[in-house]
Amino acid sequence: MTPNNLIIKNSIQKNLIKKKFKKKHLSNFQSIFEEILEEIFKKKNFFNTFKLNYKFNFRETDIQKFKKFNKIIFVGMGGSILGINAIYEFFKKKIKKDITFLDDLDIEKISELKKIKSHQKILFIIISKSGDTIETITNLLYLDIIKKNAKNVILISERKNNYLFNLSKKFNLFHVKHEEYIGGRYSVLTETGILPSMLMGVNSKKIRKNIDIYFKNKAKKILLKNSSILISNILSQKKISNIILLNYEPRLEKFLYWLQQLLAESLGKKNKGFLPVISNAPKDHHSLLQLYLDGPKNKIFYVFSNGNKSNFSIKKSNLPIDTKFLRGKKLHKIKNAQKNALINSFKINNIPYREFTINSLSEETLGELFSFFILETVLLGKLIGLNPFDQPAVEQVKIYTKFLLK
Repeated sequence: MTPNNLIIKNSIQKNLIKKKFKKKHLSNFQSIFEEILEEIFKKKNFFNTFKLNYKFNFRETDIQKFKKFNKIIFVGMGGSILGINAIYEFFKKKIKKDITFLDDLDIEKISELKKIKSHQKILFIIISKSGDTIETITNLLYLDIIKKNAKNVILISERKNNYLFNLSKKFNLFHVKHEEYIGGRYSVLTETGILPSMLMGVNSKKIRKNIDIYFKNKAKKILLKNSSILISNILSQKKISNIILLNYEPRLEKFLYWLQQLLAESLGKKNKGFLPVISNAPKDHHSLLQLYLDGPKNKIFYVFSNGNKSNFSIKKSNLPIDTKFLRGKKLHKIKNAQKNALINSFKINNIPYREFTINSLSEETLGELFSFFILETVLLGKLIGLNPFDQPAVEQVKIYTKFLLK
């Protein structure tokens, strides 16, 4: 079985690939991959979440009572909410519910939400792995929605001594355990992504349907070819310092914010890593393209697009003569022409790029995207000697923040 919802093409110049790194990473890849395969079958291990029969810390019957809510407000930060936002943006046209994300300290936004008088008609889902995230708690306290035995609140956090879990016990609120061994940015395929998906009306079983695909022999070669030979090689040399996530499919924008955090927090350590920058196209053709093509050669481009055809086209009757080349053209063809023109320019200017094309806007496609980049990021970290699961510098800032507020 090989992935058919995601097509990956690479164009990395030979001069960017060093033999010593290629040989080293190729030899290490197999042992690292075998170790991951073994860990899939171990309980209390992150890779166990890729098992199709992974056991969640909630039952679907437990959340049935929350499905009646037509308005949901998600409160969280970083990995606790970026994955949900990606799922929502991808399926926004299908989702019939009113969804709001509180994922920052936005004074105007939260003040407007506080003015709503019928909070009991809104479902609040508050997520923090640690249970002590300052911004999440701040938003929760300001909203002032916690009441004894409240039936419109779901709390997701680790089940230990932390603010959210203690709150759930004191006020008898519905709480779902966030496993300690699953980092927030890696949690989208577990409770933090799947439970919200169910309540938004997204088919979460289909999201997880193909998430184990890259562990299978033929698909495994895609990871080997991409992670081991190419990206880990470039990452080791430190010549490329930026990944430009160039996006031609608007429904992938929030997914790319999720990917941005995954890459930055997992690989940005010990003076290594890429700076991932989201760039929307073709809009940014008119603001950043000059720099992309003629600026410093310290960037690799990840080009994301949708291979589906659209039915929208320009009417033939409404055009002046000098734009006749656009007559009857479908919008997807115009967009593809812009993308392909840029890719040709990358080739002419010897600029490295990777192209990711999705063939459908389905749950399976999004699941494969999450799966591929999670596995590739973990492999990249391990291949260059980093721990892809920690974020020591981030923890340092959290400690300083609490110190300054005391």
